Amino acid sequence: MPRPSLAATLMLIGSAFAATAAVILTSTAAPAAPAAAPAAATPAGASPVVIELFHSQGCSSCPPAEADLNAIAGRSDLIALSFAVTYWDRLGWKDTFAAPQFTDRQVAYARAGRGEVATPEFIVNGTDAVVGADRRALHDSVARAAATAARATIAVHGATVQIGAVGAPQPATIWLVRYDPRTIDVPVGAGENAGRTLAQRNVVRDLVRLGEWRGNSASFALPPARDPGLMTAVLVQQGAGGPILAARKV
Repeated sequence: MPRPSLAATLMLIGSAFAATAAVILTSTAAPAAPAAAPAAATPAGASPVVIELFHSQGCSSCPPAEADLNAIAGRSDLIALSFAVTYWDRLGWKDTFAAPQFTDRQVAYARAGRGEVATPEFIVNGTDAVVGADRRALHDSVARAAATAARATIAVHGATVQIGAVGAPQPATIWLVRYDPRTIDVPVGAGENAGRTLAQRNVVRDLVRLGEWRGNSASFALPPARDPGLMTAVLVQQGAGGPILAARKV
């Protein structure tokens, strides 16, 4: 099935842009498999490369890209995140992890000129878009991002993160991401993937805006996790759909 166009998608998601949703885990979780790809060398001053996959359980083109994400999900030099979007939910199968907030995030990238509103799509460090399951293009994009020094520092002190500038300060949004590192097997009962069981990993469960950072040293409180099994990452991102200046697993 052809991927939805930007215009068709914006009509489909309608008023969902402003909504936020808590995603309820409804599938069976199994222990996470070890990462299949070796970690790349990380230069001094770099932070983990952030890879965001926008996809849907209802999209038949998505499983290969999901497998690519699963293969690198455990790497220490990456923060690989699985964002399920909502615009496939009216096309036969409602994604069990999708939230309008995640769709809004992909739309923000498209409006900033980074990629399009389509699945599957990878966004690397908030700058490069890789549409489809193109493993070579994804590898090359990650390599370019890994060679770039972070433009902010992130220090963790208990339940607080402190952000400081490296070089010229750049105003940014501080995001808290909580995601499930386990492999979750999702049986799909309808739509393009009907009858298949999809293995999904690093599923994002919470995306919380902690506040704005103006370049001076600033501290932000980390809210407690609703599930102790979730992992936490902090992203420093310039503008809506902008580049990620720094990231850290907490």
